[in-house]
Amino acid sequence: MTEQRQKPVRVADGDELDDVLAAHDRVLVEFYTKGCTLCQAIEPVLGNVARETGITVAMANPGDDVSLVEDWQIRSAPTLVLVEDGEEVARLADGFQGGSAIEQFLDENT
Repeated sequence: MTEQRQKPVRVADGDELDDVLAAHDRVLVEFYTKGCTLCQAIEPVLGNVARETGITVAMANPGDDVSLVEDWQIRSAPTLVLVEDGEEVARLADGFQGGSAIEQFLDENT
């Protein structure tokens, strides 16, 4: 089953993010920045979460498209935003989170 093997999708800008959100009912978006060690550490965790849960994970760097900062109210990195049917459902902006904490966040909000 290909859905179980999916990896996080890197998006270059808000338009690509919109395309991913339009293509999937439920997406976990990570907003990260280059050079952020917490963001680098969470990346493999998100890959595992995508495989374990089947939820699409998108990764966006607001530094590549500054409009994302305002559009998504990003104040820290990493910030995880759960989106269902194009609408934000929940947000987790507490720094690095392990896989079990992220899966619990998803369970509580889906």
